[in-house]
Amino acid sequence: MAGQRGQASAARSQTPLWLSPAIAAVTAGAAGWLLGMVEPRGGFLAALWPADTSAAATLLQLVATAAVTITTLTFSITIVALQLASQQFSPRLLRDFTRDGVTKSVLSVLTATFVLAVAGLRGINQDEPVPTLVCLVAALLGLASVGALLAFISHMVRMLRVDTMMTRVHDDARRAIETFYGPYTGHGQRSPDELDLETSAGRLVNAPRSGFVEVTDPGALVDAARSQDAVVRVEVRPGDMVTVGTPIATVWGGNEDLDETVRAAVVLNNERTIDQDAGFGFRQLEDIAVKAMSPSVNDPVTAATAIGHMGDLLVRLNGRHLGPTLHEDEDGVGRAIVPDRDMRYYLDLACHQVARFGGSEPTLVTALLRMLRDVAVSCRDDQQRAEVARAADLVAGELSPEWGPTDTATVRSHRDQVTAALEGRTVDAFADRVGETRSI
Repeated sequence: MAGQRGQASAARSQTPLWLSPAIAAVTAGAAGWLLGMVEPRGGFLAALWPADTSAAATLLQLVATAAVTITTLTFSITIVALQLASQQFSPRLLRDFTRDGVTKSVLSVLTATFVLAVAGLRGINQDEPVPTLVCLVAALLGLASVGALLAFISHMVRMLRVDTMMTRVHDDARRAIETFYGPYTGHGQRSPDELDLETSAGRLVNAPRSGFVEVTDPGALVDAARSQDAVVRVEVRPGDMVTVGTPIATVWGGNEDLDETVRAAVVLNNERTIDQDAGFGFRQLEDIAVKAMSPSVNDPVTAATAIGHMGDLLVRLNGRHLGPTLHEDEDGVGRAIVPDRDMRYYLDLACHQVARFGGSEPTLVTALLRMLRDVAVSCRDDQQRAEVARAADLVAGELSPEWGPTDTATVRSHRDQVTAALEGRTVDAFADRVGETRSI
């Protein structure tokens, strides 16, 4: 059975930004309280801090102050990064920054440093020995905080490079494709049409609220439908925006309890995510390409690079089973139909907006045709080839009257190479003089 989805996720990190620092704060607070109770009067532990309690208090205060200062700087850098990513690349990239593992780790170290230093101050008493262990750990955490700041600055410099952003989006989309699309096996998959369901006999299940479909859980749908000898057909896909009261599924058989299970299995969120939606990766890459072609940026090389990333994803999709899937119960009875995107959707998503906004730039049109040539080589059946040919005709139709004869001839030559790839003439499809069909 293809498309084993469940409520698995392709997202890099699912935890919110505050969770890791909160856990670190609790842990550091407990450690500071316990270490503050260790007050050696002699021996090796006492020798770890040769100064008096006044110096120990000054150290802890210094570490706490430094931690707050570094945390402020870290947040400032993060806010600047979010603004830059939103304005210059795509507002849909912000979620990746807020879920970044390095950012969470750095904030956890800084939070732990501050909380441990403050908790350790309660153990400072001029009439008692110095709690040397808490001073030692606080000093080490202070040094770790400085190292974390340097690592964070280096990480953010790398992340703010547009190539890094595109690579991260590409990797997320690739992971979604590999996770939620089964391998291409020709016609070996059971078709939902085998159930021969009559739409008018079904019962609609409406959305309880508005939002984007984040994940669907076919396993829960199959179990619930089997318990009531029913069939469920989901009418929405991850990434779809639904409005309260609109249909999200059709049910044949069962009762209202099944309807509630269906609503719970189709999880809605207030924003679109990559969790089960490979198309969202295409959307982010296309956003970057369109922004790069805006008059304020005018960077066709970045746009062409984004197209190259989408080309790799399209090639991977050619090797996967796309479209609706029929999910069976343990007895082999079809219980849940889950729809999904097809190749035309992904080709349109990758080509249309870029061709529309970058149609005046021949570099972008030829980049799209190069992408379609690469996809054509990987086509597995006539339907995939027909969709690639359709997309190539649409892209090649964006010929600008402002182009000179050289640019027009180049675009038509690239269109001919797509045809050659579709016809299996791979050598002709990739023939060029000095690699001009593979680079800009």
